[in-house]
Amino acid sequence: MNEVVLKYYRRLLRNGFEYTGSIENPSIFLDSIGENLPICGKIGRDYLHLFINIRDAVIEDIKYLCTCDPTANVVFEILCFLTKNKSLDEVISLTPEMFINTLGAEDPDFVKKVNGAIELIKRGISRYLQDCQTK
Repeated sequence: MNEVVLKYYRRLLRNGFEYTGSIENPSIFLDSIGENLPICGKIGRDYLHLFINIRDAVIEDIKYLCTCDPTANVVFEILCFLTKNKSLDEVISLTPEMFINTLGAEDPDFVKKVNGAIELIKRGISRYLQDCQTK
Protein backbone atom coordinates (compact mmCIF):
# COMPACT_ATOMS: atom_id res chain seq x y z
CA MET A 1 0.00 0.00 0.00
CA ASN A 2 1.21 3.47 -0.86
CA GLU A 3 2.70 5.31 2.14
CA VAL A 4 0.52 8.41 1.57
CA VAL A 5 -2.64 6.28 1.43
CA LEU A 6 -1.57 4.49 4.62
CA LYS A 7 -0.90 7.81 6.37
CA TYR A 8 -4.34 9.11 5.35
CA TYR A 9 -5.97 5.87 6.55
CA ARG A 10 -4.17 6.06 9.89
CA ARG A 11 -5.43 9.62 10.31
CA LEU A 12 -8.98 8.33 9.69
CA LEU A 13 -8.46 5.66 12.35
CA ARG A 14 -7.27 8.27 14.85
CA ASN A 15 -9.84 10.97 14.08
CA GLY A 16 -12.79 8.86 12.94
CA PHE A 17 -14.37 8.15 9.59
CA GLU A 18 -16.53 11.22 9.03
CA TYR A 19 -18.72 9.74 6.30
CA THR A 20 -19.38 6.18 7.44
CA GLY A 21 -22.94 5.24 8.26
CA SER A 22 -26.22 4.96 6.46
CA ILE A 23 -29.09 7.26 5.53
CA GLU A 24 -32.70 6.22 5.95
CA ASN A 25 -34.70 6.49 2.71
CA PRO A 26 -31.86 7.87 0.59
CA SER A 27 -32.48 9.49 -2.77
CA ILE A 28 -29.85 7.15 -4.19
CA PHE A 29 -28.67 3.79 -2.84
CA LEU A 30 -25.78 2.04 -4.54
CA ASP A 31 -24.34 -1.39 -3.88
CA SER A 32 -20.96 -2.21 -5.44
CA ILE A 33 -21.88 -5.89 -5.71
CA GLY A 34 -25.20 -5.15 -7.42
CA GLU A 35 -23.43 -2.74 -9.76
CA ASN A 36 -20.77 -5.38 -10.48
CA LEU A 37 -17.97 -2.98 -9.58
CA PRO A 38 -15.28 -4.76 -7.54
CA ILE A 39 -14.09 -1.63 -5.75
CA CYS A 40 -13.43 -3.20 -2.38
CA GLY A 41 -11.13 -6.03 -3.32
CA LYS A 42 -12.42 -9.51 -2.58
CA ILE A 43 -15.49 -10.20 -4.69
CA GLY A 44 -18.18 -12.03 -2.73
CA ARG A 45 -16.81 -11.11 0.69
CA ASP A 46 -16.35 -7.36 0.57
CA TYR A 47 -19.10 -4.86 -0.17
CA LEU A 48 -19.75 -1.17 -0.33
CA HIS A 49 -23.08 0.59 0.13
CA LEU A 50 -23.34 4.25 -0.80
CA PHE A 51 -26.25 6.35 0.48
CA ILE A 52 -26.97 9.77 -1.03
CA ASN A 53 -29.63 12.36 -0.19
CA ILE A 54 -30.35 14.97 -2.84
CA ARG A 55 -32.25 18.21 -2.42
CA ASP A 56 -32.68 20.77 -5.19
CA ALA A 57 -30.09 18.97 -7.37
CA VAL A 58 -27.44 19.16 -4.62
CA ILE A 59 -25.98 16.30 -2.61
CA GLU A 60 -27.23 17.23 0.82
CA ASP A 61 -25.72 14.21 2.57
CA ILE A 62 -23.63 11.20 1.59
CA LYS A 63 -22.54 8.20 3.66
CA TYR A 64 -21.09 4.76 3.04
CA LEU A 65 -20.81 1.37 4.71
CA CYS A 66 -18.22 -1.14 3.61
CA THR A 67 -16.02 -4.06 4.43
CA CYS A 68 -13.24 -2.83 2.22
CA ASP A 69 -9.49 -2.57 2.28
CA PRO A 70 -7.92 0.64 3.64
CA THR A 71 -7.37 2.10 0.16
CA ALA A 72 -11.08 1.84 -0.68
CA ASN A 73 -11.98 3.47 2.65
CA VAL A 74 -9.70 6.39 1.80
CA VAL A 75 -11.25 6.65 -1.68
CA PHE A 76 -14.80 6.79 -0.30
CA GLU A 77 -13.96 9.26 2.44
CA ILE A 78 -12.49 11.52 -0.24
CA LEU A 79 -15.49 10.88 -2.54
CA CYS A 80 -17.87 11.99 0.19
CA PHE A 81 -15.71 15.02 1.00
CA LEU A 82 -15.62 16.05 -2.67
CA THR A 83 -19.35 15.59 -3.28
CA LYS A 84 -21.19 16.71 -0.14
CA ASN A 85 -22.98 20.02 -0.75
CA LYS A 86 -22.07 19.93 -4.44
CA SER A 87 -24.48 20.13 -7.36
CA LEU A 88 -25.14 17.01 -9.39
CA ASP A 89 -23.46 18.73 -12.35
CA GLU A 90 -20.32 19.25 -10.27
CA VAL A 91 -20.35 15.64 -9.11
CA ILE A 92 -20.76 14.32 -12.65
CA SER A 93 -17.60 16.28 -13.51
CA LEU A 94 -15.44 14.50 -10.91
CA THR A 95 -11.99 13.45 -12.14
CA PRO A 96 -9.31 11.20 -10.70
CA GLU A 97 -7.05 14.26 -10.46
CA MET A 98 -9.40 15.78 -7.85
CA PHE A 99 -8.89 12.70 -5.66
CA ILE A 100 -5.13 12.68 -6.27
CA ASN A 101 -4.91 16.36 -5.30
CA THR A 102 -6.92 15.74 -2.13
CA LEU A 103 -4.75 12.76 -1.17
CA GLY A 104 -1.51 14.44 -2.17
CA ALA A 105 -0.14 11.48 -4.11
CA GLU A 106 -0.84 9.16 -7.01
CA ASP A 107 -0.90 5.39 -6.58
CA PRO A 108 -2.10 2.86 -9.20
CA ASP A 109 -4.36 0.91 -6.79
CA PHE A 110 -5.81 4.16 -5.42
CA VAL A 111 -6.51 5.48 -8.94
CA LYS A 112 -8.13 2.18 -9.96
CA LYS A 113 -10.51 2.39 -6.98
CA VAL A 114 -11.12 6.10 -7.66
CA ASN A 115 -12.22 5.26 -11.20
CA GLY A 116 -14.62 2.66 -9.81
CA ALA A 117 -16.01 5.13 -7.26
CA ILE A 118 -16.54 7.78 -9.94
CA GLU A 119 -18.29 5.26 -12.18
CA LEU A 120 -20.49 4.11 -9.29
CA ILE A 121 -21.69 7.58 -8.31
CA LYS A 122 -22.25 8.60 -11.94
CA ARG A 123 -24.43 5.51 -12.46
CA GLY A 124 -26.49 6.42 -9.43
CA ILE A 125 -26.93 10.04 -10.49
CA SER A 126 -27.85 9.00 -14.03
CA ARG A 127 -30.60 6.67 -12.76
CA TYR A 128 -31.80 9.31 -10.29
CA LEU A 129 -32.12 11.90 -13.06
CA GLN A 130 -33.93 9.41 -15.32
CA ASP A 131 -36.36 8.61 -12.49
CA CYS A 132 -37.00 12.33 -11.95
CA GLN A 133 -37.83 12.79 -15.65
CA THR A 134 -40.37 9.97 -15.62
CA LYS A 135 -42.24 11.33 -12.60
